[in-house]
Amino acid sequence: MITDARIRAAYAEGAGIYRIVPAAVAIPSDVSDVVALIQHAQRSRTALIPRGAGSGMPGGNVGSGVIVDMSAGFSELTVDPHAKIARAGASVTWTEVNDAARAYGLRLPTDPSSGAFATSGGMVATSAAGPRTVRYGSVRKWVEALEIVGADGEVRTVRRGEGRGERFDLSANDRRLIFDGFPKTRKNSSGYALDKFTESGDEIDLLVGSEGTLAIVSAVHWRLDAIPPDTAGAALGFADLEAMAEVVPYLVSLNPSAVELLDDTLLRFLPDAPHVACLLLVEFERDSAAAARGAVGDAVRKLKHVVTHVGTAIDRAGLEQLWSIRRLASPALARLPLTQRSLQVIEDGCVPPAQLAQYVRGLREAAAERGVPVAIFGHAGDAHVHVNALPDVTHPDWRNDVRALFNDVTDLVARLGGVPSGEHGVGRLRAGVLERFYGNGVMTLFRDVKQAYDPLSILNPGVIIPATDWSPVAALKVGDDAAAIPEDIATRLREVERSAAWATPKLELAH
Repeated sequence: MITDARIRAAYAEGAGIYRIVPAAVAIPSDVSDVVALIQHAQRSRTALIPRGAGSGMPGGNVGSGVIVDMSAGFSELTVDPHAKIARAGASVTWTEVNDAARAYGLRLPTDPSSGAFATSGGMVATSAAGPRTVRYGSVRKWVEALEIVGADGEVRTVRRGEGRGERFDLSANDRRLIFDGFPKTRKNSSGYALDKFTESGDEIDLLVGSEGTLAIVSAVHWRLDAIPPDTAGAALGFADLEAMAEVVPYLVSLNPSAVELLDDTLLRFLPDAPHVACLLLVEFERDSAAAARGAVGDAVRKLKHVVTHVGTAIDRAGLEQLWSIRRLASPALARLPLTQRSLQVIEDGCVPPAQLAQYVRGLREAAAERGVPVAIFGHAGDAHVHVNALPDVTHPDWRNDVRALFNDVTDLVARLGGVPSGEHGVGRLRAGVLERFYGNGVMTLFRDVKQAYDPLSILNPGVIIPATDWSPVAALKVGDDAAAIPEDIATRLREVERSAAWATPKLELAH
């Protein structure tokens, strides 16, 4: 384990809002190293924080224990085109999986926007998703097997279809509690997926989305799908939220591969964006060019009386240009003035589809009331919205304003029957609010799961199951009370964040 102060500082931040300097850093190169780490943690009661590239938002990749950086080793990748399976080590990214699969006309369809640096282990940790989830689901659906090291040091492979395993089971009363207690949203990465576990009867569904709290993933067996021959799309602008929300069910009924939302709170940062209240980017993947273009034509003809802007693309090149506006969003936010920071505090709520307009309107109103500007975008087809809070950090009360906004939006999501995370996970940020969404009974089951797999609580404590001193806006990376780290490393970490260079080895930041 590495205890050098500069290296520990380089691992103090991830993509979210926190800065927590770890006690040490471990960089295992193979499974035997992971087993040794876990055995040491058992003896010393040391917390282990598994981590990939560090691009996770809610703080599950930082902590005061030992960071276990899985991004250096575990890089093996093989594709079986006949079985349509890719076996990827924990550090292999979504892009690397797809680059290898493309030679066989295959792909991993779920496409997180962080795919260039999102590791296989990290994607499994949060049951990652992305624009195409509206058609293809989160990565959960595409996980065929997991190679893991448990909190007891046991190395095993858990396969889909092999049943519940021996560690945890549910009674009939538990199943009823889960059915009644889980919100009815299209996406959910908020806590252990007991609903999916109940439906499938597979242990693998407890492990997917468990955020490194039950086991450390060393490899993933991804199920692959054929690349669709043709694609087309449209950009549709609307004068108000109600008009946008009313057309989303119709668009979803056309079986699109993506229905993305850009709100005017984000569009104003993009100089070439159309002047609309909100914009939907819609993509259709089909077996022929005629079918893809036909789907676009159907959508445009049906909605021509309610849209105020229309742009279309009839091939992949045109679609790339159409979607360029979406890709410009994050770089635009990264160029904010130094006095303003983009903080992912209320950034992953998902509500029932019928509540989409009310949710976006409520977000705008809450932000205005607290005096905190926001940028709103997300996955309209799943009623799943990302929000970047953009406070002026020179304002004396900005922390209180951000805390109040967190509370307001948590209330809003709960009132609308939603969940606090659709795809990014709970992390440390949202752990303390889960009981409000699930109730005491389901939270007791969450604790039972943790106890069954990790009785010593050595794997990512404080994630999903909240710490006793939980606070959503403690240990921030911004402000005078941020943990002290060398100035040059803080500058490099800020540049990593601004340029989304999460694939940068953290050891390089310390040298």
